Amino acid sequence: MANHTQTDHPLLPGLLAALLLAGASAAHAAMPARQMEKLDRGVVAIHTDAGNFVGWRLLATDADGLAFNVYRDGKKLNPAPLALTNFSDPNAGADATYSVRPVLDGVEQAAAASAATWRQPWLTVPLQKPPEGVTPDGQRYRYTINDGAAADLDGDGVYELLVKWQPTNAHDNSQRGTTGNTYLDAYKLDGTRLWRIDLGRNIRAGAHYTTYLAYDFDGDGRAEVMVKTADGSVDGRGKVIGDAAADYRNKDGYVLAGPEFLTVFDGRSGAALASAPYLPARGEVAAWGDAYGNRVDRFLGGVAYLDGTRPSAVFTRGYYTRAVLAAWDWRDGKLSSRWVFDSDAGGPSGPGAAANHQGAHWMSVADVDGDGKDDLVYGAATIRSDGTLLYSTGLCHGDALHVGKLDPNRAGLQVYMVHETPSCYRGMGAELHDAATGKVLWSVDGANHDVGRGTCMDIDPAFPGEECWASVGGLMSASGKQISAARPRSINFGVWWDGDLLRESLDGARIDKWNPKTGRLEALLDASRVGAASINGTKAVPVLSADLFGDWREEVVWRNTDDDALLVFSTTAPTPHRLVTLMHDPQYRVQVAGQNAGYNQPPHPGFYLGDGMQPPARQPVRVP
Repeated sequence: MANHTQTDHPLLPGLLAALLLAGASAAHAAMPARQMEKLDRGVVAIHTDAGNFVGWRLLATDADGLAFNVYRDGKKLNPAPLALTNFSDPNAGADATYSVRPVLDGVEQAAAASAATWRQPWLTVPLQKPPEGVTPDGQRYRYTINDGAAADLDGDGVYELLVKWQPTNAHDNSQRGTTGNTYLDAYKLDGTRLWRIDLGRNIRAGAHYTTYLAYDFDGDGRAEVMVKTADGSVDGRGKVIGDAAADYRNKDGYVLAGPEFLTVFDGRSGAALASAPYLPARGEVAAWGDAYGNRVDRFLGGVAYLDGTRPSAVFTRGYYTRAVLAAWDWRDGKLSSRWVFDSDAGGPSGPGAAANHQGAHWMSVADVDGDGKDDLVYGAATIRSDGTLLYSTGLCHGDALHVGKLDPNRAGLQVYMVHETPSCYRGMGAELHDAATGKVLWSVDGANHDVGRGTCMDIDPAFPGEECWASVGGLMSASGKQISAARPRSINFGVWWDGDLLRESLDGARIDKWNPKTGRLEALLDASRVGAASINGTKAVPVLSADLFGDWREEVVWRNTDDDALLVFSTTAPTPHRLVTLMHDPQYRVQVAGQNAGYNQPPHPGFYLGDGMQPPARQPVRVP
């Protein structure tokens, strides 16, 4: 990923200058360019008590030394071109419109991007809530906003937002009961609904049933949507997939019979483009660990550059016992299977058997072995880009994991994971291991508990790398040193929000900053005061968090308490740091694409982003 600036700009600190002078490493220069989105400049202007804050994107395709001019209502505001990608306009009014023009070698370019000013630090995106329903046994239910996604569905360089609607009678796989249908909607940022997909009665509703992937899989500049469907699913144009009359729900509400499909939908219209029998296939229900339907329908999914250049979809099934991953390609209007990994193939001594019992409630994607191709971190086991087992730590299932450059003083990437079963994790309830080999680098005793949560983010500049903590133990440095017995009370999520390179805690509808001197979290934003709310119960995550527009800091998308709008929050804190939009870092982007799956975790880029960071190597990308 590239960082560009004018290194002699007086606002740039020494660290920033060092960051931005870096060239590509030899290893990355040899790698082929990855297909990424063609984004616009992403200008956002937000009114504050002090005036207006303006932010915009630096793109991975921008030339070195690119600078910017900022205009308010046609009047240029900066006397000299700006190296940074944010600007404060003091005492400006809320009715102003801003445009940003790039400047290359002192010459202002023709391309410009503009934005009207938000009157408050959030954008309200109105939604169309599905009507209430009634189950066959007479139980009423309504709909709530659940997990989201971002993708450029129409090719205009601006992200649209996708939302999964979940009925209030949704059930965990371990619970019996009939549910309402699950819906997928797509909206432009002004609230225009592009389409609604009804997954139908034969897709059960719950946290583990529906993962959807919104990404430009074929490189035509517009994203498609891929999701598991069944008889009775209805596309965005009202066309039924399969048999509209089929009803495979059993007396307990489970769907354990009937065909399953993987369907590709057009991002502009929601029309079904192609369907194929779903892989991983259901097969015998009992082959997944129980006969009543709990383990067979545990699904995850993600986007991965398995060939190093073009994105593939990976859909999975099972993780408590048997684990199966299936890779798919959407190329030239055809949906094809790339490979299937099955931990049961070949029996107990088969080549993938060590992946049994190792899955987590979320799957992360990263190039763990440095060969330029993405691998699948499937909990305590990692599957290579070619669909073969790379390694298993043998520490078994867990609820949370993080993959990234967590320790900048070590080669490669690292995985931080918490584990559930004391008899299997053998004292290592939370651990950091080498992402390429599975070697455990350090661990924390789980005290014979199910270690339910754990996270990593740089919150203390006194220690190199990201600090990690879990629901057991203290606050740990990236090298495994206990910083303190006290740890932040928030463990669920993180966000780059204020002006420094540290990451902030995101939990519920709050953003807090850790104060290492006091050992306390200090509030930066409590969005619940304006009606924002999190989703997924105790997981307390946002609908989505990603670098959606503006500079490199992240936006947070919460639902409102009435479940009829999204509230998109963006920071108004100036920053002296200039970075390429995180959505042009391939690892960060694919981890964002998987945010609607299971117990999702915050995305990590493929380079270390934190205090004292070294220049990230340029990773070549290409756009349509």
